[in-house]
Order: sequence, then C-alpha cells, then structure tokens
Amino acid sequence: MTNTPADGRKLFNLKNNIKSYSKAGVAFSGGSDSTFLLAVCADALGKDNVAAVTAHSNVHTESELSEAKMFADTLGIHYIIIETDALSDPVFSSNPEDRCYYCKKRFYSKALAVLKETDIDVLLDGSNADDLSDYRPGYMAVRELGITSPLLEAGFTKDEIRALSKSMNLPTWNKPANPCLATRIPYGNAITGEKLGTIAKAEAFIRSLGFGIVRVRHHDETARIEIPATDIYRFMQDNIRQQVHQYLKSLGFAWITLDMEGYRTGSLNKAKE
Repeated sequence: MTNTPADGRKLFNLKNNIKSYSKAGVAFSGGSDSTFLLAVCADALGKDNVAAVTAHSNVHTESELSEAKMFADTLGIHYIIIETDALSDPVFSSNPEDRCYYCKKRFYSKALAVLKETDIDVLLDGSNADDLSDYRPGYMAVRELGITSPLLEAGFTKDEIRALSKSMNLPTWNKPANPCLATRIPYGNAITGEKLGTIAKAEAFIRSLGFGIVRVRHHDETARIEIPATDIYRFMQDNIRQQVHQYLKSLGFAWITLDMEGYRTGSLNKAKE
C-alpha cells in the first residue's frame, strides 16, 4: 500500500491534533500502532515533551519489553515502566470474557498517576479504526478513564498505519500483532504464571524455527498451535514437527495439535464464533 493523499491528510490532521497538547504520555506496547503514534508525537511535540509508558507483567514477554525500551531510547524519549502485576487481581486471573478490561484499567490508572508526577495530564493510546470491528473489552477502560485515541479519532486503519510506518522507516511497519499471553488461554480457564511461562517458551521455540506468527493456545494438557495456513506444509516436515512435539512435551503438554484452519486473530473470542 502506498502513501495516498488520504493518508497524508490524516497524518496532517493527526499532528495538528497532537500539537493541541503541550505534553503527552503514550501507552506504548512496542507494537506497530503505538510505535507509529509515539514517533508522530515525538515529531509533533518534541521528544522532551513526550513520555512512553509500558506495562510490565507476566502476561507480557521480556523480549517485548526490551524491544519497546530500545525504540524509545532511539527517539530519546523518557521511558516509564509500570509494574501491573495483573495476576494479583482475582477477577482477571479467573479469566472472564472481559478480562482485558480489568488489566487495561489497572495499567491506565497507574500510568495516569505516574504521568501526573511528571506534569503530564494526557495519556494517548494506539487504538485504530479497525479495532472497532473486534471484541475489545479493554476499550471500555479507555473510555472510562478519559484516555485519548488520536489514531482512531483521525480514522486511521491498520493498513494505513503500516504504510506510513514503512515510509517513516519505523522497524514495526510489518511487525505481526502480538497480544498478551493471556489471550492464549480459553475464557473460564484460570490464568496462572506457570501457564503464561509455558506459552511464552513454546512460542519462542517455534519462532526460533523460522515461523514469524505463532500462537500456542493452552487447553490444559493440550497445546493447540496456530500458524498461518501458508506455513502448515513446512511445519509438517518431519524434522520440524518432531522438534516441536518433543519440546512442547518437555514443557508438560500431554497432547500437541496443529490447528488446520491456520492462524486467525481472536480465535478464542466467543463473540466471534
């Protein structure tokens, strides 16, 4: 996708909107949306007037945190890590369908409090227009706490964000979406640190074999692996299949399965079934 005039107008309007703030904090996960937003904010307000705020908990991998910090450092932006300890919330740990709401509200509430200590009253998040078509209970926390979503307000789609990110030489322009590890556990099944650690190890191992997009859905004793349908043939080669089987067995899974439908976003969202 090329940078169309429509993209240019949206970017112009986005920068003007952001310039209405003297300072701003950005909820920064290190994904394509928040990276694009952070870069635009740094350009519009100046790096000294922007803070990147990242959640840290065992529902996120350490590699995500280090990548986010590295990018913020390249921009010279003040970087803040918020310890959320999501599993200490028994409601979240029980894994209801709106689990994301509780996690996001905890993070955003803490982020707003920390930002006020640095004289920043505005927190921006990277929600975009495409997010409205998915089941995202976390967005209710955004509305409740008065978090601003400038990409959504400007009408940016995911494709437009990726196209502009590529033109801006941002390293995340084609980075696959990677929601928190809790999304790999079916609703109603308790979220534990042990499960999250197992999922993180399983996905990291499969990625090390050359698969860019991987989800290991944790169904108690069963691991259900999702990869893009175009990767299934290569995955089923004996040397790869056997390595994955042996490693995931060593993590404690009794059965390892490959989802023949292939990877798709939100496969555990009941609202989409």
